Formats: sequence, structure tokens, C-alpha cells
Amino acid sequence: MPNRYPVTPATTLLDQRGAEYTKHQYDYRKKGATAAAQLMGVDPHAVIKTLVMMDDQGDPMIVLMHAENEVSLKELARQTDARNVSTAPVRDAERLTGYSVGGISPFATRRALPVFIQKTILELAYLYINGGRRGFILGMTPDTLVEVLTSTPVDVAR
Repeated sequence: MPNRYPVTPATTLLDQRGAEYTKHQYDYRKKGATAAAQLMGVDPHAVIKTLVMMDDQGDPMIVLMHAENEVSLKELARQTDARNVSTAPVRDAERLTGYSVGGISPFATRRALPVFIQKTILELAYLYINGGRRGFILGMTPDTLVEVLTSTPVDVAR
């Protein structure tokens, strides 16, 4: 892979904040976060997917989840005081974040969205999260993630 990394709104924000992070690229294929983990040779548990969800009022939110886990929509609704929650349509996810699906980063989204983070992510020594482009991953500690993102811990993994 070339050493020329993309500059995205996510990396610009992290640089402005003086955040410590690493940049990684992999050959993107539409197989999701677990495939990215495999291609990068890292534990899928440390690869975090950025999911855009909508509550029953049509309010969007971001949920950060381990690559190998699903989000319990019922539990997420309960913990966010919504009647129900669903995955946002691709068009809405891209419009709200300014990123393409498969490359959505929780950093510097076009519209400020509440971020809910699976609480076990905070226990990781190091994590990998999308950098705002397909095939572009940022590595950082959970502390860095929490310093830059305002997030609410939830327990919604299944």
C-alpha cells in the first residue's frame, strides 16, 4: 500500500485537536469491519464500526460497536429512551455524515450527531475506527476517542 494517506474531515479534526493516532490502509472490499480486521491482521474485537441509526422520532444517532457484534435495537431503544430504533437508510447516513457507507467515521460528521459507544470498547488497549474513507482506518486509544468525541456509553452488544 502507498504511504500517501487521504486527508479527511476526520483526520483534519484529530490533527486540530492534537490527538495521537495512527493511519492504516487496506484493500477495501464490501465485506465490513471483520474483513478489514482480517486484512489488517488485527483482532476484530478492536475494530470498531460506525453505525448510523434513527429513533422513532426520526432523530439520527451514531452507534460505535465491535466489528463482530450486532447492535440490539431493542436494548438501544431502551437505553436512549426511544420507542424503537432502526438502521438509517444509506442515503440518510451519507447525507447526515458527509461520508460514504463503508467509510463513515464518527469524527467531523456533516451534522453533529449524538454518539453512543458500546461500553466494552472503552476497555480496549487500542482500537481501529474508520477514518472517513473506504479502506482507511485510524488507530487510537479509547482515551483519545473519548477526548475528541462526546459520547455516551451504552451496553447494546449482541
